Amino acid sequence: MKKVAIIGASGYTGAELLRIICLHPGLKISALAADRNAGKHPHEVFPGLRNLELPVLEKFDRLDFSDLDLVFCALPHGASHTVIRQLPAKLRIVDLSADFRLRDKTQYLHWYGQEHAAPELLQHAVYGLSEFYRGEIAAARLVACTGCNAATGLYALLPLMTAGVIDYGDIVIDLKTGVSGAGRAAKVATLHSEVSEGVQAYNVAAHRHLAEFDQELSRAAGKPVRVTFAPHLLPLNRGILATIYVRGEAGEIHSVLAERYADEPFLSVLPLGQHPSTRHVRGSNYVHIGCVADRRKGRTIIFTALDNLTKGSSGQAVQNANLMLGLPETAALQSVPLFP
Repeated sequence: MKKVAIIGASGYTGAELLRIICLHPGLKISALAADRNAGKHPHEVFPGLRNLELPVLEKFDRLDFSDLDLVFCALPHGASHTVIRQLPAKLRIVDLSADFRLRDKTQYLHWYGQEHAAPELLQHAVYGLSEFYRGEIAAARLVACTGCNAATGLYALLPLMTAGVIDYGDIVIDLKTGVSGAGRAAKVATLHSEVSEGVQAYNVAAHRHLAEFDQELSRAAGKPVRVTFAPHLLPLNRGILATIYVRGEAGEIHSVLAERYADEPFLSVLPLGQHPSTRHVRGSNYVHIGCVADRRKGRTIIFTALDNLTKGSSGQAVQNANLMLGLPETAALQSVPLFP
């Protein structure tokens, strides 16, 4: 059994990590940190965890790292980099925040509005899109899990970049996401009465996940790629649906995606003409992709659905940890989606 700890265990992604790892045949949770809830049992924060045997929550500075194999850091961006720089050099880390996703510290300053506290670690961090960087992830000390919105778009677009079957200069991503993506901290904008019975766009043309699209799509294409991206907040707890408009032939696009993901355990490309729903991936590590030919010749609409807390964050984190620790990549991640 590999011994792991979770730092930031009282947030949504921390709770999702606990839900997944409690059934993992190769991981043992040895320590949990949550400064504001230190001294509590996890079930006092998340009553649904009452039946699990878990360590008591501790303050970060009380953790003993000497016997751990890996740490999951589930802190918000801006807090994670200051904590990770304090961790022992021998310890392997999966970071769920945005602090190590961007390879350029000047880009981090631009998009997140603060200097990076550990720029010396940026060059060693591996972007945690499991299906595209397996070898690098397996060898890495520090893996930076993707943004949930970014992952939803990248799964559809990265294979098309390398295949050259779409117009790189004409990509529009219209994305709908659930409220849990905003985190567990109380905010007026995510109160039930503010969110329910409505749909609203937010951070249009300025969302921080644009930095990940710029970085990863340009890397795959071998030249600068800039997409149009408009996210929308829906009154649901979990799930992301991206609707992506591109120039390219639907049959060719579908063939590229189907071939690329044919052997991937967590990605399914639906038959041409079908499109997915967040209902069919909820609570799972699975991704559904669909392609539909637009009525205008030479245009295609691509859809991607995933659960933002699982495949978009904590499930992806466990998948990366499995790779890093030499465990079966699918371990603890094959639970079927919740329905209804």
